[in-house]
Amino acid sequence: MKASVFYGKDDIRFEEVDKPEIGTNELLIQMKTCGLCGTDIHKVLEESVPSGSVLGHEYAGEVIAVGEEVSDFALGDRVTGGIHVPCFTCEQCSRGHYTLCPEFKKTNIDPGGFAEYVRIPEEHVKDLLYKIPEGMSYAEASLTEPVACCIHGQKAVDIHAGDSVLVMGAGPIGLIHSQLLKNKLVKEVVVTDVSDHRLNNAYDFGADATINTAEHDLETYLQEQNHPGFNIVIIAAGVSALLSQAMNVLKRGGTVVCFSPFGVKPNVEIDASMFFRDEKSIVGTYSVSPYEFEEAILAIQQGVIDSEALITHQMPLSDLGEAIALTQDKTENVLKIVLENK
Repeated sequence: MKASVFYGKDDIRFEEVDKPEIGTNELLIQMKTCGLCGTDIHKVLEESVPSGSVLGHEYAGEVIAVGEEVSDFALGDRVTGGIHVPCFTCEQCSRGHYTLCPEFKKTNIDPGGFAEYVRIPEEHVKDLLYKIPEGMSYAEASLTEPVACCIHGQKAVDIHAGDSVLVMGAGPIGLIHSQLLKNKLVKEVVVTDVSDHRLNNAYDFGADATINTAEHDLETYLQEQNHPGFNIVIIAAGVSALLSQAMNVLKRGGTVVCFSPFGVKPNVEIDASMFFRDEKSIVGTYSVSPYEFEEAILAIQQGVIDSEALITHQMPLSDLGEAIALTQDKTENVLKIVLENK
């Protein structure tokens, strides 16, 4: 079979790899679509994964082989799911911290989603695989994992109808957050970014206002607009400096959600007195548990997520390198790229 294999940031090869064989409790799917995630892009550009890796985890496909002990899935089923499964029994799982389970990162699909065929291990078949509803395209279904991640992130904080929420970052993740927030009847969603391309899109995804922070100092601009601040701030861009900004524009009693990883210069200075004086909070959220996928499928199916507008590019699986390069072109209006196995 063919797969797009990472060898270096400028060396992604569409080449022959071994087709996986399945066990009695496993499935083999033909990958139909796989979304290009920001984490895939960072892993490639930062060369933080081993040479020879096959990335991709936002997959949707068709079951083409079924292990003899599998009873819940059949040939021809259209499915989607995630890549990591918790054990459900350890201390972290018993406290609801499924993504912190020691077994979580030890589980994975084989290989990644940027391949023609993918083996779905027993744990995934049992707890992390979902049938795609009739009428939903494979491209739409590939959004299930990122939407589920955003649902998981928003569960980390109490969001009330009437809240004012700031989303920092107008990429695909920020825009998914915006749409989910508007569905919760929050009073206001403000989106910030440094790209006019992305900010212009934000109004179509639930934003009531946008601020280009390359042109305006966020705190000064809000003061000039007599804006009282935000109940919730969701950081949907991997820029550590945003954390101190988020705390400074947060209302008393508010919470910052750190959704994106801070990979570069993660140390920031924060006025620690705000935790006591203003009862401000910071919560972190990582990945997604199995419990958000059905919610994500419903959000896509019921139009809470405008998948047609979010997916701006569909490209062949062989064009992974070109797709990543396209995301770095600031002159292009790129939101979500989905790779197709045709």
